[in-house]
Formats: sequence, C-alpha cells, structure tokens
Amino acid sequence: MAEDKVATMRDAVAELVRDGDTLAIEGFTHLISFAAGHEVIRQRRRDLTLCRLTPDVVYDQMIGAGVARKLVFSWMGNPGVGSLHAIRRRVEHHDPAPLELEEYSHFGMVGRYAAGAANLPFWPLRSYFETDLPKVNPNIRPVTSPFGGEPVFAVPPLRPDVAVVHAQRADAAGNTQIWGLTGCQKEAAFAASRVIVVVEELVASEVVRADPNRTLIPGIKVDAVVVCPRGAHPSYAQGYYDRDNRFYLEWDRISRDPEALGGWLDEWVHGTATHQEYVDKLGAERWAELTPAPALSGSVDYGDYR
Repeated sequence: MAEDKVATMRDAVAELVRDGDTLAIEGFTHLISFAAGHEVIRQRRRDLTLCRLTPDVVYDQMIGAGVARKLVFSWMGNPGVGSLHAIRRRVEHHDPAPLELEEYSHFGMVGRYAAGAANLPFWPLRSYFETDLPKVNPNIRPVTSPFGGEPVFAVPPLRPDVAVVHAQRADAAGNTQIWGLTGCQKEAAFAASRVIVVVEELVASEVVRADPNRTLIPGIKVDAVVVCPRGAHPSYAQGYYDRDNRFYLEWDRISRDPEALGGWLDEWVHGTATHQEYVDKLGAERWAELTPAPALSGSVDYGDYR
C-alpha cells in the first residue's frame, strides 16, 4: 500500500519549514499557495530566503510580516496594479530592516531550478547579453562553450530547502496533477529537498492513474499533501475559482500603509487559525462571484491491453 502523506497545513509547515530555510512558493499567476504563506506567517518563521519566479502579493505579505531576510526573484509587482509596497519599504528605506535582493530574468530563474533538479553545476543561457543584470548580480557569469562559438552566460543551481506547490488534485501518496497555466512548479519541486503539495481536493490513486499525463509531480518527490480548498486565493485554480481582481486592487491601498498592513495581518492571518476560517470570513457572496461556469475538456482513450 502506498504511503499516506496527508497532513494539516499547520503540521506540514511546522515539520518541513524551518527558520533560515530557502523557501520557494511557486505558481505562475495561477495556483499560488497563499494559504501556505499565511501559515508560515502564523508560525512566525524568521530569516527565510524566499525564492519565486514572479514575487507578487503573497511575498509582499510574508515580507511585510517579517519572515524573510532575502528575496531571490525575477520580475516582481502587484500584477495589473503596481508595486509591492512592503517590499519597497524594506529595500528602499530599510523599514523596518534591510532586505537582500538577488535578481534574475524569468528564464534565469527557470534555469536555476532546472540545474538544481538535474544536479548540474550551472545552467547556460543567452538572454543576459545587452542587459545590466550581470553588472548587479555576480552570480550571472559569462562562460566559454567547450564546443566553440561565442560565450554564453551561466546561472548557478537553485536548490530550495522547501518548495510549496498548489495543485488541483493529488492522491494520498502525493502524485500531483495540474492543468491550466503552469509555471516552474515541477522544476522547483524536483530541485527542493522537501516538498509540500497543497491541493483543492484529494482523489483516489485510481483517478490519478486513469489520467497519468496530468501528473506533474510524482509522489516520490512529495513529503506532505495538504488538502486546502480555495488555498490559492486571491490567485486562482483553473476550474475551481477565478482570480480575485478586487483583492489585488485593495492590496495596493493596504500595503502602502504599514499600520494598515499590520492590521490586515492581525485580522486575516493571525486572527484566523486555519485557511478555512479565512475562506468563511471572506463570505459566500464573494465566493459565488469567483465561481466559474463548467468548461469540460474532451476525454481520451488510453487503451486497455490487459
């Protein structure tokens, strides 16, 4: 019988996320585990290095809550709205403390995860020519190809201590299936030492085996499976709920004011013991607005050769 890896969010974070860790919460606009970020805040983790292809509101909340000392990233902002003001205060004014930055391009971050996943010493790419990033990041270095030709740039492997991936479904053994927009969840999970999968629903292993091509992360890489419906809010989970654009607009106002941000954290994170309490607090009317109509995909016949 396959190992049962189902855990509560509280237990998964308590066991697998430690002070001083390098933590990656991935998902490209879609399937971003805000619920995991909130639990890290509740448990008052400190001195984390946060990694993410596109840091957005989840990391603004976490950095505003004081969990991190460093951010490793590519583009960052409140998507469609503007800046991340808690992060800007840390970087521009050291308020309330400095925040170390290490910046790459999108593909540079993907290459770092891929090198970590493949246990390679670096990842080569061309995209840093005629940019200023190598001038400010000494980890982006020109290298000469052993096969001749013009030089390329190399980035070092990224091997997070912990990766958190949100997904539509998984079985109890951790075999994780995702559909819709994906980012570098697979690369981050394979590069990490410990992996927490957060899912909208837990399904039987027969469901996973019936549609194996949707399995992005195999259970052998997963340490904990957390069942947390609506755990990606205010981002979205394809087929389950839409992006809460109102929240992103509201966050711009909240994050500009340190007192407002602290009050929001007290009410919505520290003031809720679980993500379900957060969901209930948001209210049925808001969730009704975010519930999409069905849009079923076609089925395929894998064939039965028994």
